[in-house]
Amino acid sequence: MNRDHLRILLPVLSLAILLAAVFYLQPRAMSYFGLNLLFNLAVPVALATIAQMMILMVNDIDLSIGTFVSFCACVTATFVQSDPVIGYAILLAAILVYAGMGAVIHARGLPAIVVTLGMSFFWSGLAILILPSPGGAAPDWLRAMMKAKPPFLPVAIIAPILIGLIMHYFVKRSSLGVLLRGVGGNAQAIERSGWSVLGLKAIAYGIAGLFGVLAGMALVGLTTSADANIALRYTLLSIAGVILGGGEFTGGRVSPIGAVIGALTLTLAASFLSFLHLSSDWQIGAQGAILILVLAVRLVFTRREALA
Repeated sequence: MNRDHLRILLPVLSLAILLAAVFYLQPRAMSYFGLNLLFNLAVPVALATIAQMMILMVNDIDLSIGTFVSFCACVTATFVQSDPVIGYAILLAAILVYAGMGAVIHARGLPAIVVTLGMSFFWSGLAILILPSPGGAAPDWLRAMMKAKPPFLPVAIIAPILIGLIMHYFVKRSSLGVLLRGVGGNAQAIERSGWSVLGLKAIAYGIAGLFGVLAGMALVGLTTSADANIALRYTLLSIAGVILGGGEFTGGRVSPIGAVIGALTLTLAASFLSFLHLSSDWQIGAQGAILILVLAVRLVFTRREALA
């Protein structure tokens, strides 16, 4: 079994085992309503995970995605609701700022972990200025979209699957996706081929910003309001989702489908523990335990493959 197959197999097995445990302990969850409840926040988490994946794919890491999603949620619940033109202009400007951040990081040789950490305070401050206290409202069309009830499977499962498939095609099949992975794998080779690494990094960060905006909007559509701290945990969840799904911190090695499955697994773990009325501390611990276990299994298989 090669590494690419292993990247997908392990997150699939982890999700299947956790889902089987949920159905065994709570048979009522094996229904349309039960699945919708368990995966309620899967869409914004999956979108934030894809955003983080785009940054990890070019050998950087984003510590601001949680506050950025919170900022986008605040803009959606206020400006997009009351004055859509201004609201969408702000969100577009935020995407451009994200792209510019990637360009500056590469041009100046700055560590992404430091720059994005600093930007997290910037986004957090803007979110508080826009919405000092929890409130706002979701646009009617957004609330209707996130609360839709398609046949067979809820939106919370269908949307992440579609996101994973679309991004798999983009990352693995499109020429731009190959170039972006090449930046993470061997930036010098890409530059010697005549491509601008600075431009490609700006594109990667811009796409990450786009998915961050979509995550914030989806979150508001589900919660119907916003808060400046509504998505702070998404930074760690997004990193964990990418790594759980078979991604690595170096080399441009990512798996979009695996990242989405990782996001679904972490969402399921949190929702199930909430369903059992356990504290949020246990939720974080369970998510960490799942990540460590899957990484340990992946390491065992990788070493066996190397020895073989």
